Parts: sequence; structure tokens; C-alpha cells
Amino acid sequence: MEYALIGDTGIKATRVCIGTWAIGGWMWGGSDESEAIAAIQAGLKKGINIIDTAPVYGFGLSEEIVGKAISGMDRVDICISTKAGIEWRDGHPFRNASKGRIMQEIEDSLRRLKTDYVDIYHVHWPDPLVPIEETARTMKELFSQGKIRAIGVSNFSVEQMERFRRVSPVHACQPPYNMFEREIEKDILPYCKKHRIAVLAYGALCRGLLSGKMRPDTVFAGDDLRNKDPKFRQPLFSRYLKAVDELAQLARTRYQKSVLEMAVRWALDQGVDVALWGVRNPRQLELMEGTMGWSLDESAKKEIDEIIQRNIPSPVGPEFMAPPSRAAEEAGV
Repeated sequence: MEYALIGDTGIKATRVCIGTWAIGGWMWGGSDESEAIAAIQAGLKKGINIIDTAPVYGFGLSEEIVGKAISGMDRVDICISTKAGIEWRDGHPFRNASKGRIMQEIEDSLRRLKTDYVDIYHVHWPDPLVPIEETARTMKELFSQGKIRAIGVSNFSVEQMERFRRVSPVHACQPPYNMFEREIEKDILPYCKKHRIAVLAYGALCRGLLSGKMRPDTVFAGDDLRNKDPKFRQPLFSRYLKAVDELAQLARTRYQKSVLEMAVRWALDQGVDVALWGVRNPRQLELMEGTMGWSLDESAKKEIDEIIQRNIPSPVGPEFMAPPSRAAEEAGV
């Protein structure tokens, strides 16, 4: 297993993290709690020591499932990453990173997770209605109290991190990143490397696109967020799947690996400290060991770029996932 340090906090996390967004069920077509618990426990047995969750994932359900999954285990051996700054009404989330909201959220999260501290606590999204300095001071206060061991931000720009860091340290940053969504290469990755901010990248498999298991007739049930993602709608869906097929061939012939294993390894080799691996059942972790202990050579990275550019000349980003501000929520937008 490979490990990464989270800033200067002394936290040592495995470079693959158990992601639990889908486990919450909301925006993923539902959840099977027993399968979810089994998935988390299977990941821990394989040596993964970090679990990422958030209150908004299933409106508390994901955190509750994590709490049940780790019940009775040695808490010191498990790194829990969760978030704050998203409120919801009647199943509709919106941003709220005010001090009052964060102070309420940390207590709710600790209760659901059945613990008395969080290892890495992220501001889930910047809130345009709350000064970043207020949010930063609140996070610093929780850090000083010992309720959180590391301060993180998620979906923040470099400029927003700069403002945050004038008030409080930032130990971790959680942006979206995968072969198809690479915006952070321009500035966020270099910035975090320069300032020793650990990068925990979510969406390493691009919501399953890079699993190698999707087909043109794949159907996403219920409220699955992929029904709103342009990458999963025709004609773009077929173009992305063609790219995945060519990437899978490259992985097989060059490394005797699956496209999934190569996609996670690629993200780690690009400078990401930890890659989040979203799981819903234990079977989805069967290939985890195959992502460790090797690296892609430069010629393979170049070929990956060529495959993507040839098939997807105008890539689509993850912008559709951004929750509205409170102003938009109150206006009914």
C-alpha cells in the first residue's frame, strides 16, 4: 500500500480512499445499507485507511452508514474525511458556509459517525454569500478545539484558497479530477504542490465512465445524477465510451491492467496524493490492489492524451454538480 501525508498534520492516509457519495443513495438511484457497510469494511480489510463522506450524501445517510461500518473498530487506525457548508430543504441542497451552519454540522456529523473528532474536515463548496474569511476562522476554531485534525477545502479556486489561507491553514484540497476532467492541472495542482496542500481527488473514475463496464445502452435509474451529466447523453456518451475502449486496449497491451486500474494509477502519477474510489458493494474494490506499486511511463501518458483528444476534442467538465447558493434556492432557481 502507498501512503500520503496530509499537509503538516502528521496524518498518514492511503493513496486510495473509500468514497461514499453513492452509498448515500441520493442522486445515485438509492442505496443498499448492508452492501454499503460490507463495501466499507472490505476496503478497510484491504488496507485502505481513509473514508470520505459528507452530510449531504443522502442527507445524513452516508455518514450514518460509515458510523455503523466502523463501529467497534480502533478509531485511531481510521482516517475520516467529511465536509460542511451545504444545507438542504425538502431534499434540495444549497450552500451555507456560515459559522452557525458549520458549528451545527460538525456536531451532527460527529453524532452520525459515532466519533468525537474528524480527521479531515472540508468546506464542501465556497459560499458566495459568506465571506471566505468567516468560514476560515470557523474552521480554524474547530481545529484549535481538537474537533478536527486537518482543515480542507473542496471545489475552491486558487484565489479562494489564497483568501482562506490568510486566516487559517489549509492542509487538504478536494477537487474533481480524472482523465476526462483535468481543469486542476492548470493551477490547483501546482499551487497545492508548492504549498504542501494534500490533494484528495474525487471522481477518479468519472462517475463510472472509466470503470470499463458501461455500454451505449446503459440506463441510469431514478434520480441518478448521470442522467444530468452531458457526458452520459448521446451523442457524447458514445464518444466517451469509444475513448474508454481505446484506453482499455492500451491498459491491456502495455500493462496487463484494466482501464479502471490504469485510470486510478494515472491520477496518482499526475500528482494527486489520494484518489477517491467510489464504492457501493465489495465487488467494486476487487481491483484495488492492481492500482498500487507501479507507474505509467511517459509514452503511455502521451498516448492517453492522444486517445482523449482524438475522441473528445471538446471535453465536458463537472460543473453540473455545483449546488446553488441560498439566493438561488430562495428565488426558486
